[in-house]
Amino acid sequence: MTNPHGSHIWYELLTSDADAATAFYSDVVGWSIGTFCPDGGDAAAPAGEGVPPPMDYRILTAPDGGGVGGLMNLPDGAEASGMRPGWFGYVGVDDVDASVESIVAAGGKVYMPAFDLAGVGRIAMVADGQGAAFYVMRGASDGTSTAFDHAAFGHIAWNELTTTDVPAALDFYTGRFGWTKGDVMPMGPMGDYQFINQGDDMIGAMMPSQPESGPPAWRYYFHVPDIDAAAASLGAGGGTILHGPAEIPGGEYSIIAVDPQGASFGLVGPRKS
Repeated sequence: MTNPHGSHIWYELLTSDADAATAFYSDVVGWSIGTFCPDGGDAAAPAGEGVPPPMDYRILTAPDGGGVGGLMNLPDGAEASGMRPGWFGYVGVDDVDASVESIVAAGGKVYMPAFDLAGVGRIAMVADGQGAAFYVMRGASDGTSTAFDHAAFGHIAWNELTTTDVPAALDFYTGRFGWTKGDVMPMGPMGDYQFINQGDDMIGAMMPSQPESGPPAWRYYFHVPDIDAAAASLGAGGGTILHGPAEIPGGEYSIIAVDPQGASFGLVGPRKS
């Protein structure tokens, strides 16, 4: 892909109920969600004897037609081994294998070794030194991803890391992906909200974990045209609002929430009334 090394190029939900998640996020964020088969097959076709069914991978498309991510069920046995539904970001890199080697050398982990997905690219699932998981990817095409876009509705507008060690996380990500340390917003007893930049673009922030935060993890905020309408759809669909709507710098409002299957996410958008 033509995005610079270190860009967020894709987002993915691993869930325990793909059908329920499809209905939920379609209503809350306004995505169109269709099925994609990496092998070029037909996801609706039944499997033959001795032939596994094709992968049920669903593509999330914003109202402007841009692809922003994917959605699929957790692999068989994943929940039994302790994996829970969650959102994961894909960071585009120039060389997946070199990035994985650098991540491990910096104290990170490999959850899924690098592999090639035909027509899609080379991918690995990794974690930083505190355990927050994400993917690194080198796309197979020369296209430019617009999955991350502050302004466009239905796109991801913010990448937020909650971690047990912000200075260590800063060293890790700036060293691997060329991100830079931005301004700091004090949050009182909760510590500092550390903004992070890629080039001239502010792409997100890091913040200290709180007792209720759970393990270190990335949270991704989806841009919606009406924060109150999205909140109403969220509640009607069985999701839970943990915080907000709260006004943020720039005049929009944010929500931190959990979907019906337990995956954490955020929303950001204007208040219409």
